[in-house]
Amino acid sequence: MPGDLLRYLGGPDPYSWWWLVAGVAVAVAVVVWCAGVVVWTMPPQRLRRIPLVRTLHGRLVRRKFAGSIRAAREGYRAGELSAAQSAAVMRRTLRSFLAVTTGARAHYLHVTEMQDSDLASVAPVLCALDDARFNTGSRVDVNGVGLQAEELIRSWS
Repeated sequence: MPGDLLRYLGGPDPYSWWWLVAGVAVAVAVVVWCAGVVVWTMPPQRLRRIPLVRTLHGRLVRRKFAGSIRAAREGYRAGELSAAQSAAVMRRTLRSFLAVTTGARAHYLHVTEMQDSDLASVAPVLCALDDARFNTGSRVDVNGVGLQAEELIRSWS
């Protein structure tokens, strides 16, 4: 017993110091994972109030939604989507982006209501997408409007 105590207090160490490093690394990984799950499942309204997370969240959201617009444009250019289908995808994506980033109920707002609010810069793009979506004789350049929507999303602050 006294020999075990002396070995414990300063004698030869039976364990490698790598076990301590591994244990600390696992503990840190578990804490980071738990924090990630909490942040990942937070509603966007709360994420917009946390300074460091707000910046990262905004960047990720802009990237995700701009990628969706780009995919719709590429589908249209490849002939996989019609002009109406592509416009519908871009319109839904743009409205979803506005709902996530601003908290506004953008899915339910009429374009004229957007013109009289903070979302006025989006109204012309949505008008063009609506025209391409619902007007079979429309001469709207869907690819050009998609570029405008993508740029709008990328530059949103």
